[in-house]
Amino acid sequence: MFEIIKQNTKIDFLSRAKIFFAISGIFVILSIVLIFTKGFNYGIDFAGGTLVQAKFEKAPELTKIRNAVGQEVGEVVIQNFGNDREVLIRVEKASGNLQEISDNIRLTLTDTFGTEAFDIVRVEQVGPQVGAQLKNKATLAIVYALIGILIYVSLRFEFTYSVGAVIAIFHDVLITLGIFSFLGMEINLPIVAAALTIVGYSLNDTIVVFDRIREKLKAASDKAVLKDVMNKSINETLSRTLLTSGTTLLAVLSLYLFGGEVIKGFAFALLIGVIIGTYSSIGVATSMVFAYKQYKISK
Repeated sequence: MFEIIKQNTKIDFLSRAKIFFAISGIFVILSIVLIFTKGFNYGIDFAGGTLVQAKFEKAPELTKIRNAVGQEVGEVVIQNFGNDREVLIRVEKASGNLQEISDNIRLTLTDTFGTEAFDIVRVEQVGPQVGAQLKNKATLAIVYALIGILIYVSLRFEFTYSVGAVIAIFHDVLITLGIFSFLGMEINLPIVAAALTIVGYSLNDTIVVFDRIREKLKAASDKAVLKDVMNKSINETLSRTLLTSGTTLLAVLSLYLFGGEVIKGFAFALLIGVIIGTYSSIGVATSMVFAYKQYKISK
């Protein structure tokens, strides 16, 4: 089998556990501060309102669209989408009839630019109440996933492993959301789907490492040093981890570069999640199990 790193490597990962904890702690704290201070840029899915995507024959002036549409429907967000000719017109948390709002936007664009100057590519409408419900359900979906993982890993391994796995996954999702908050990128249902995908991917990577550790610990003699056994397990799975992560990153990078604007946020979340998830399998999950077992031995 092709290997990026041979199985006879002897990298001492666990001696750097405190460094891993410090790095992860800094990024987690920064993410929490960003989320609670700057917050999220919620999309129509969660904020509610109306979104209209229009494709023009020639690149329009965004100020002209903002002034014309703003007079009819109130405060709007106007931005380019993918290129200069495609424009997103978003009316958030709008009260009243959502269909009337989208009709008014269409009529205003027709009066301003003419019927032949643009095409309406898509219209999305979500009521504020539905948006709030979707936000709650999305949060619960991630929470239930973490609880399910806690139970699954506890049954397959032991409770210590399950806590390490859940903390690592929570770490991955939190930092990904922190980066979205920092960049002001839109949080919508596809991003929630990406977060759940990150949960599954990170768990899969962690389980592979945990499985090897369990096998090695069972076969080890009583005199074997815990750190040596766990380090050997990590090194033996390192090639597989890097190959899996590398091929996944190539696929996700292709989605990000060539998948179009609609899927760009989803692909970006996966890019960040795969990188952080690969690191956290060793730097967070395995290091936490090692730290706890060392603590139990020293008591």
